[in-house]
Amino acid sequence: MITINQHYLKLQTSYLFSTIAKRVNEYQINNPEKEIIKLGIGDCTRALPKVCIEAFHRAVDEMADDATFRGYGPEQGYPFLREAIAENDFNNRGVDIHADEIFISDGAKCDTGNFQELLSSDISLAIPDPVYPVYVDTNVMAGRTGEFKDGRYQKIVYLECTKENNFIPGIPAEPVDLIYLCFPNNPTGAIITRDALTQWVDYARDNKALILFDAAYEAFIRDDAIPHSIYEIDGAREVAVEFRSFSKTAGFTGTRCAFTVVPKACKAYDENGNAQSLHALWNRRHTTKFNGVSYPVQRAAEAIYSDEGKVQVREIIDYYLENAARVRQEMDALGFSCVGGQNSPYIWIDTKEDSWNFFDRLLHNAGIVCTPGAGFGSCGNQHIRISAFNSYDKVDLAMKKLSTALKSKANPM
Repeated sequence: MITINQHYLKLQTSYLFSTIAKRVNEYQINNPEKEIIKLGIGDCTRALPKVCIEAFHRAVDEMADDATFRGYGPEQGYPFLREAIAENDFNNRGVDIHADEIFISDGAKCDTGNFQELLSSDISLAIPDPVYPVYVDTNVMAGRTGEFKDGRYQKIVYLECTKENNFIPGIPAEPVDLIYLCFPNNPTGAIITRDALTQWVDYARDNKALILFDAAYEAFIRDDAIPHSIYEIDGAREVAVEFRSFSKTAGFTGTRCAFTVVPKACKAYDENGNAQSLHALWNRRHTTKFNGVSYPVQRAAEAIYSDEGKVQVREIIDYYLENAARVRQEMDALGFSCVGGQNSPYIWIDTKEDSWNFFDRLLHNAGIVCTPGAGFGSCGNQHIRISAFNSYDKVDLAMKKLSTALKSKANPM
């Protein structure tokens, strides 16, 4: 008799964004004449940079000629892209990362979920609340948690992120083995200081723990005092794996390209307490289960690091940050407490009421889609996340409609 992985039955019935899509679709069917402005999911709306399109065309032309055609490439990624990443994202910032410590993939979401396959199922883990749901759900699937009870999974150490601690998770009182951190943060848009990140690296070193650091939104950082990489912190190469993506950096959400950094100094331990190379283990997993990102996509990603590409990418990110500033302007004027939107494309808004209720009312009264904070964890209730990924005109219109709806006595929010 074929049996299932019982841990999947612990999962909540639907992934957060699937639930949102279902509610929006039902509303659209019942109100076909109503315009909907989507500021929920973090999907880009600006076209790919021109340099990427040109690189795509050149690469496709190569694939059309027997003499330059390429079949299977290296699963870890082509050297030209890995070297460009190492130089521009790390070495130029004074960070010691080598090209062969970088693994090209089709998404940071995939890698953050897949990486925990290397680790024992009985380790303890600490996860912020609120948090990107993939961190939690993939560990549920792996059997590291207990049952879902009173809004949380048993056996997870939840690191509460609230207004009182500036949405920065505090060091846990008890030792843990695996820690998830994301900065600039999804969903709150909060950033972490160098001193606070140093505390986490020191904790991981003291406890022989591992940090999985999601830096998918680092390109939105405009404050020079904020670290772009965890490897800017002394000792982080020994205890941290970093995930990055071209999705929000250059609009590759539909093109798929990302990378994971696994330093050779980063270790985990076998059942006898002997140190093992996570770099070697991830290389083995990556080459076994992944056939690599396509050659044209990697050429397009490489183009981002050209002088022209850097200018074009910055212009796109500045555009989204302008959208975020418009959201912050309106929410501040309406008296809402907010965080994010300055070094991040996300604005985290305290609604002071049930977040799904606020989501429904915002959808029905203003035709605006946000993301209810409860979907990110218990501490997310009474908050919503608004995304800056849309056109400025749509964001501006959404803010005007939101303001009208909030102030309307006929449709109280």
